[in-house]
Amino acid sequence: MHPNKHATRDDGPVTHASSPSSPPPFQEQTTRDPGTRTPLRAFLATESGSAAVLLAATVAALVWANAAAVGYASFWETHLSVTLGSAGVSLDLREWVNSGLMTFFFFVIGLEARREFDTGELRERQRVMLPLAAGLAGMIVPVGVYLAFNAGGASAHGWGAAMSTDTAFALGMLAILGRRFPDALRTFILTVTVVDDLLALVVIALVYSEHITVPALLAAVALFGLILLVRAAGVRHGWTYLLMGVATWVALLKSGVDPVVVGLAMGLLTYAYPAARSDLERASDLFISFREQPTPELERSARQGLASAVSLNERLQQMYHPWTSYVIVPLFALANAGITIDAGLLSRAATSPVTLGILLGYLVGKPVGITGASWLLTRLSRGRLRPPVGWGALAGGGTIAGVGFTVALLISTLAFEGDRLEEAKLGILSAVICSFLATCGVATAIRLLSPHRRARVLLGTAERVIDLAVPVDPARDHVRGPVNAPVTLVEYADFECPYCGQAESVVRGLLADFGDLRYVWRHLPLTDVHPSAQLAAEAAEAAAEQGAFWQMHDRLLEHQGALQVSDLKRYAEELGLDAKRFHRSLRTHAGAGRVAEHMESADLSGVSGTPTFFINGLLHRGAYDIDALSAAVRTARARAGLTR
Repeated sequence: MHPNKHATRDDGPVTHASSPSSPPPFQEQTTRDPGTRTPLRAFLATESGSAAVLLAATVAALVWANAAAVGYASFWETHLSVTLGSAGVSLDLREWVNSGLMTFFFFVIGLEARREFDTGELRERQRVMLPLAAGLAGMIVPVGVYLAFNAGGASAHGWGAAMSTDTAFALGMLAILGRRFPDALRTFILTVTVVDDLLALVVIALVYSEHITVPALLAAVALFGLILLVRAAGVRHGWTYLLMGVATWVALLKSGVDPVVVGLAMGLLTYAYPAARSDLERASDLFISFREQPTPELERSARQGLASAVSLNERLQQMYHPWTSYVIVPLFALANAGITIDAGLLSRAATSPVTLGILLGYLVGKPVGITGASWLLTRLSRGRLRPPVGWGALAGGGTIAGVGFTVALLISTLAFEGDRLEEAKLGILSAVICSFLATCGVATAIRLLSPHRRARVLLGTAERVIDLAVPVDPARDHVRGPVNAPVTLVEYADFECPYCGQAESVVRGLLADFGDLRYVWRHLPLTDVHPSAQLAAEAAEAAAEQGAFWQMHDRLLEHQGALQVSDLKRYAEELGLDAKRFHRSLRTHAGAGRVAEHMESADLSGVSGTPTFFINGLLHRGAYDIDALSAAVRTARARAGLTR
């Protein structure tokens, strides 16, 4: 956004807002949305937090296997049967975990892939190309490394064990490294690992499924076709899809194809969409009706209204993602990571083509594949397609992507047995440790650079997906601060919203701390919960006609509990405005058109609550305390300096 340098601004006094040394995490919004965290941020937080649990489960498996190898093996080989009449499924406990519970893991991966495609970074379809190419090359190159060690041998069949990144471990390790890498790297790596998991599942289904039973496979295809028909008919009952999904899973299991593919397919079918303000207003009305008359019927309607305001994709992720991250994947590690480490295994692994192929495939092949494909696509597109981060951060992402665990172990159990399986597991565990150390090395090297070079190699110069649908126009928007500032902070707010009042002191602190920041206020009166907000917004526009928008803006936020007509008239008089002109503008709703423009731009930008901030067109996610917004502004300023 490059404003007209000749535009004028109506600026009021700005004072430095004093804040405590440890400011509270300002995260509240006036909204009917059940949470303030975005789906992506919640996904990343869950994945990062579960890494500790996954690590603990891995250590427990190793201790168990080395303390009681026979007991460990016999426990997971215990058979469990589920029968209905003469039909049923009988698997050992490890198979129930690997083919049963892991279906839910891939279901969550499918949900996240769909969310990214519908509302995330991949909603601009041309941006799919780079993570797709990086994810594909990040699998092909490690496979090539593995085959270089195993070509011509029986162990070559296990090439799939060297290709897939573990999302939980990778994001967890990035969280441990903290601010050494930009947030955009986490999003990029998540997108790459989603591609990685999709392709890995295709490999499992096509390469590591044996003895295909055609009638059962046709039955599974028919059942999945029925799911598509039911979905097209608009059926929304969860139990319907659960029962059909279970039937499809059983049919695939009987066919010989690994049934975890069912989870991924079901996840990809589940649309994601942002909460619409109209749906939130309807949910609010239903809740108010229930509060006035708390009957079972209205309680059920209110619950359904609240649920329908949020996409099924988000609700299912909230339901299943903690279970898969904190229970299912750690349980998978407990069932599969146990190996008896002794001198014999270490001696064999030192020269084993399986161990070396997996270790070097992840440690060398992953970063070479991801960074190499990204560089090549950037060159071929002449810069139109570029990574969302700098090349140094991308190198760190490539090394952290060398953490292969969950899918690698799953494929190893399908491809190997006996000593070969133990050697493969040791290679996978070694790759986790070595990849983390390599990423620490990249981060340390970047920290040794000068500040400007460090910013360039971390942030890059790629254009970001712009979330703000209507660009700032200084000729029409209300601007505070330098008109030609490199960083623009846009706030959608409501004069009656208590959280907007809370955020006002933060905004003033930012304007005092950053001389190169411009601030824009846009109206979003939420009249279903703040009945005086619309009139207050029109009063601010009436004051703007007399060149006093910011003075009225400050007065309204100072007196959020007094926004009646008599109060607004008094404020106009106190500010020395032409009272008759102000009252006439208020009575004729002269400012309603400008307020409606702001509300329409909020809808186009997917804004559903107040306050909502955009920094250089990007939606600010998370807390809006002085520390969080200051960090975001500094990042935006550094990026703007690189692209100018």
